[in-house]
Amino acid sequence: MRTATILARGGHPDRNVSVLVIMCGVALLSGIGLRVRTASAAPGKTPAAAAAVTARRLVHAGSEPGQWMSVGRTYDEQRYSPLARINVKNVGTLGLAWYADFDTNRGQEATPLAIDGVLYVSTAWSKVKAFDARSGSLLWAYDPKVPGEFAGRGCCDVVNRGLAAWNGKIYVASYDGRLIALDAKTGAVRWEVLTIDHDKPVTSTGAPRAIDGKILIGNAGGEFGVRGYLSAYDAESGRLVWRFFTVPGNPANGFEAPILQRAARTWHGDWWQLGGGATVWDAIVYDPSLRLIYFGTGNGTPWNRAYRGSGGGDNLFVASIIALHADTGAYAWHYQEAPGDEWDYDATSPLVLADLSIEGKSRRVLMQASTHAAEPSFRREITSPSTGQPVSTWERDARSRIPRRVTTRAVEWPSFSRADRGRMPGIRSASIRRPGSSISRRSTPARS
Repeated sequence: MRTATILARGGHPDRNVSVLVIMCGVALLSGIGLRVRTASAAPGKTPAAAAAVTARRLVHAGSEPGQWMSVGRTYDEQRYSPLARINVKNVGTLGLAWYADFDTNRGQEATPLAIDGVLYVSTAWSKVKAFDARSGSLLWAYDPKVPGEFAGRGCCDVVNRGLAAWNGKIYVASYDGRLIALDAKTGAVRWEVLTIDHDKPVTSTGAPRAIDGKILIGNAGGEFGVRGYLSAYDAESGRLVWRFFTVPGNPANGFEAPILQRAARTWHGDWWQLGGGATVWDAIVYDPSLRLIYFGTGNGTPWNRAYRGSGGGDNLFVASIIALHADTGAYAWHYQEAPGDEWDYDATSPLVLADLSIEGKSRRVLMQASTHAAEPSFRREITSPSTGQPVSTWERDARSRIPRRVTTRAVEWPSFSRADRGRMPGIRSASIRRPGSSISRRSTPARS
């Protein structure tokens, strides 16, 4: 049986070199052979039921090792493939079966989906391509035709981080803020909806997630004075089901949820005029047993907290992990990693759910390798998915490679003058509660 993979060229936008990105979720190179589940279809054509992804298949994705139906493969987003036909004994026999070139050397960051013998991948400028996994034949390609001037609205190139699949459709978030549903068999547009305000410098680079007939997507632009939020759209119609704002808006206009009124007490001045930040541009995971969605938020806007308000404060929910009820988008809990963030300490790194044995007890945990530890350290937060309470926090100094358990204690995060630039705070804290704060960095469950 002929097997295949794709080698796609990509590159840094400022360099004239190509980077080979190997995408081998289900398809493999010639020399070994691995079964790829497909519907009956002629080479170069999609199966009769393309991307037949359902809630049941996603919940039980771990039982289909030959599939990669979401950006993290399974809802816990461990991104682990149990396939074992390639190993240390035969990896040297692999050879190229086929490859496909992308039409740009701009940034390529997407995780391909591999569903029933078809590879779906997004590229720079939010383009989407579908390939036959066996032959490498291009089945269809879609270009949302993002206006070129939008490239200047983002910080980090016109990248796209991936796709979602549901009930015969492939979903992509275009850089100019459209959520687009494509027919998985033909690439034709089924519907599209604008998810951002074009009057503001907002973009969309994240991978959507499909959860129980809803498609989740956030926004990007935390460097440019915007307000973050996570939205859920009906997968069949594109109707907005709910939206959760990650920072409070102008109090004079009222608050979209009671929790935002509480969060507003941690802000001072006229912060809403500059947006506030806390955009949701990457990490989103879902626990179907608890029916909770978890996601990370980005830095405050602007970076300098003094410009967000002269009174300081924790500025909830910047640099935080937030849990919402999947059906309604209602607030469940939060865990703020960098209160009053002014160092671009995003909490947007990938989140992972797992069952771990900690101190002799089996714990269901949420993990993140966060960015807010003092360099050059590695920091891992382990949090209870049901309560948001810290379970364990570790730091590892990159020079010594020795992990250190972080003790829980209250600290104040220092502010820095221009003369301090380049020196980062050496804070080691598992939980922070500021004296006088109305909401602590880690919050117990509350109703919105």
